[in-house]
Amino acid sequence: MVEGYTVRQLCQQSGLSEWKLRCLIRYWLDHPPVERRDLSRHRHVVVDGTFLYGRRVGAVVFVDAETNEVVAGIYGMQEGEAAMITICHDLKRRGLHPFSATIDGNPQLYKMLRAAWPTVIIQRCLVHIYWQGRRWCRAKPKYPEARELRQLFSRVLRIRSVSERDRFFVHWGAWEERHGHRIAHARQRGWVISDIKSARSMLINAQPDMFHYLDHPGIPTNTNAAEGFFGRLKQRYAQHRGLAPHRRPGYFAWYFHLCK
Repeated sequence: MVEGYTVRQLCQQSGLSEWKLRCLIRYWLDHPPVERRDLSRHRHVVVDGTFLYGRRVGAVVFVDAETNEVVAGIYGMQEGEAAMITICHDLKRRGLHPFSATIDGNPQLYKMLRAAWPTVIIQRCLVHIYWQGRRWCRAKPKYPEARELRQLFSRVLRIRSVSERDRFFVHWGAWEERHGHRIAHARQRGWVISDIKSARSMLINAQPDMFHYLDHPGIPTNTNAAEGFFGRLKQRYAQHRGLAPHRRPGYFAWYFHLCK
C-alpha cells in the first residue's frame, strides 16, 4: 500500500502495470532526496524523538514552532546517540540557528543542542512536567507533601505572567523548606517515596528552563507539534509494515521531505 492506496488501486489510477509500479517505488526508495534548503528562517523549533520498533530504532524531528513545518527529520537512530551531534552540526552548516528549542527534557538531547548552538534558549515542555509530576505524586496522594507538590504541578500550565511565575516559585520555596531536605534524605523504601523524590528532582532540574516563554512570546511551551507529527507518521507507516529493512531509511527520508 502507498498512503492508503493498494497497489491495485494505484495501477488502475496510473495505467501502469503492477511490475512497473513496483519498480518505480523501489527506485525512489533507493534514491532518497538530497536536502539543500536554507534553514536560516527557522527561529523557534520543537525537537523530539520517538521509537518505532520497540526501543531498537528511533527517529528525531525538528519542527518549526510557528508553521508546524518539518525542518529536518532523522531516522535510524536513538535519542542520545552520538551521531545526533553530527546531524546538528550539519543542520547548522545549512543555516539553522534557532533562537529557541523546546524539548521534553531528555538530557542527552539538551547537551547535543547546546554543543551545536551554545546560545540557543532551551525551553522545557510544560506538558511533560505537568503530567509526569502529577503521575509521580499519584492521583490521590496520602502523604501531605505529595498532595502539596501535586498542587504545584497542577499550576504549571496556568502561568501566563511574571507575577504568576514569581508566586509559583514562592510556593515552591515554601514546600522545599518544609519538606525538601527530609524527602531527599528519606530512608524509607518503596515506590511512593521514590516517586516523590523523582518529582522533586525533576522540578529542581527543570526550573531554569521552564519560563523562557514569558520573556520571549514566540517560544512554544510544549512539544505537541512534534508529537502530533509522530502520531501521523506512525499511522501512515503502519500501512507499510512489510517494507524491507534496507528500504525503510528511504521511506522515512521521503516522508520527512514531503512534509516540509
